[in-house]
Amino acid sequence: MKLLSFVLNGQASWGAVSDQGIVDLGARSNGKYADLRSFIAAGRPRELLAGIDGAELGFDEVELAPVIPNPDKIVMAAINYREDSTLPENIPEYPVLFLRLPSSQIAHDAPLIQPRSSEKLDFEGELAVIIGTGGRHIPAEGAMAHVAGYSIYNDGSVRDWQKHSHQFTPGKNFSGTGAFGPWMVEAADLPIPHKCVSLVTRVNGVEKQRTDTSRMIFDIPYLISYISTFAPLEPGDVIVTGTCAGFGSKRMPPEFLKPGDVVDVEIEGIGVLSNTVEAEK
Repeated sequence: MKLLSFVLNGQASWGAVSDQGIVDLGARSNGKYADLRSFIAAGRPRELLAGIDGAELGFDEVELAPVIPNPDKIVMAAINYREDSTLPENIPEYPVLFLRLPSSQIAHDAPLIQPRSSEKLDFEGELAVIIGTGGRHIPAEGAMAHVAGYSIYNDGSVRDWQKHSHQFTPGKNFSGTGAFGPWMVEAADLPIPHKCVSLVTRVNGVEKQRTDTSRMIFDIPYLISYISTFAPLEPGDVIVTGTCAGFGSKRMPPEFLKPGDVVDVEIEGIGVLSNTVEAEK
């Protein structure tokens, strides 16, 4: 089951993806579930998902939105993949975490914005975890029961602003830089972490990043447990699990994004998140 958020004729809604297109479940619920977040919070009642083999809308009729446009929180992990060259002393003792603002998010096929104030826009392909059942002090051994599903994230990073201080916040929250989509695949259909899935990032069709979820330093159950210790998780919250080597600022010479570039992030079992870079107007 793939669930997504979209805008139709100026009205926000959400739905399911069928072989023929999109089923508008927001309309079918008659206002009971105004958005995907509220449907997740209600436990994703299966009766609303019955009979969705057909399609009510084509993808060309809607404007996609970030999968969860309005999460209570977006918690991002950094330095979370082992590389072949990673030394034990370079593995952090605890996760390196920061927050991203929901207002910085964009959808699949939306423009990724290079800000006027910088020419150092970078890409980071990542797996996004969407919380289904909230909680506090969630034990790692039971954490996966709190996952609603998975999606794809491109943590567009403005590197010079990120490096202004030890805090990542400025460089990670420029408007139009957090790409999130195209949809959420339900957890039952993609049994991570028991199943290892691959992640590949391409710029203009050229592979730049490749990894798989077995290389995570802090796995999904640990991240859920750790984060829920200091902040209660809510349905619809998003945990973005970090990126691997190969992003532009660490290449020799550095490779930053420029207007016209196309960034594709592909995760096995989910699909492809694609965005074209545009200059800020």
